[in-house]
Amino acid sequence: MAEHGPVVRVVVADTKGSVPRDVGASIVVWATGQSGTIGGGTLEFDAVDTARRMIDGDTKTKTASLALGPDMGQCCGGRVRLLWERLDALPEGDIVARPVTASGEEPLAVKRLRARVRDRGDMPSAAYIDGWLVEPVTTARTPVWIWGAGHVGRALVSALTPLPGLAITWVDTGPERFPDEIPNGVTALPAPEIADAARFAPRDAHHIVMTYSHALDLAICDGLLTRGFASAGLIGSDTKWVRFRKRLTEAGHQNPARIQCPIGDKRLGKHPAAIALGVAHDIMGTVNAYTVEHEGNENDRRLSVD
Repeated sequence: MAEHGPVVRVVVADTKGSVPRDVGASIVVWATGQSGTIGGGTLEFDAVDTARRMIDGDTKTKTASLALGPDMGQCCGGRVRLLWERLDALPEGDIVARPVTASGEEPLAVKRLRARVRDRGDMPSAAYIDGWLVEPVTTARTPVWIWGAGHVGRALVSALTPLPGLAITWVDTGPERFPDEIPNGVTALPAPEIADAARFAPRDAHHIVMTYSHALDLAICDGLLTRGFASAGLIGSDTKWVRFRKRLTEAGHQNPARIQCPIGDKRLGKHPAAIALGVAHDIMGTVNAYTVEHEGNENDRRLSVD
């Protein structure tokens, strides 16, 4: 706002059925530009047009429920509720939940949500509840550890960096192993005794092991099985995994099969970028499935407490 003047923020407040973006996705529009996306297509084009007209008009907030069907030239088939909010300054009110189109009493559901934030630090998902906009102050990021900064490691980091919701830690044996410029949002961790770094990884981290040495790969797998993890993948062939599984079993690990090997998609070929594409596909599927499962378990726990 300091740079562009008044802006209009367009938020996906609610969804039903098949839609291009989830609740909480947003785009900020000003007179000469915009940032973010709510899914593209006619939906976004019309939303931006409405936002630009609001910049010069008197309307402060607006909501609309839109069907993504033939009339809009989109065949998603779902329905999305958009919220437009003109901002001349930072909005007042609670940083977790605030009224945007409501004028009455705070809904009971919002009161309970804010109580959980206050008492237990449970950050909510984005939602639109009876005219109140609920948004998390911070977005939880899933820890992903990539072991190895060779050709495939670099290609994998490049593939994963643009994706939201990931906290990437990139590990190798020395600073000279990394490129001169580390992508934004990626933590480079030079570790001469690389296997020891596994002791510091979060137990809910997802790991991809692809160093320049089979001996290092084996030591890292040993460390991860000792430490614990959400998921782990190892680059290599079926033959490599047979040998690793035998060595890890001999080392006393009860379930080395928790580590997936091979990883990626052989159909894509052996170019580093092709390997990285297959591995990125695997890890995002694993991360999303793990997140959904554990969010469901956490919601069950909260309901039992409430």
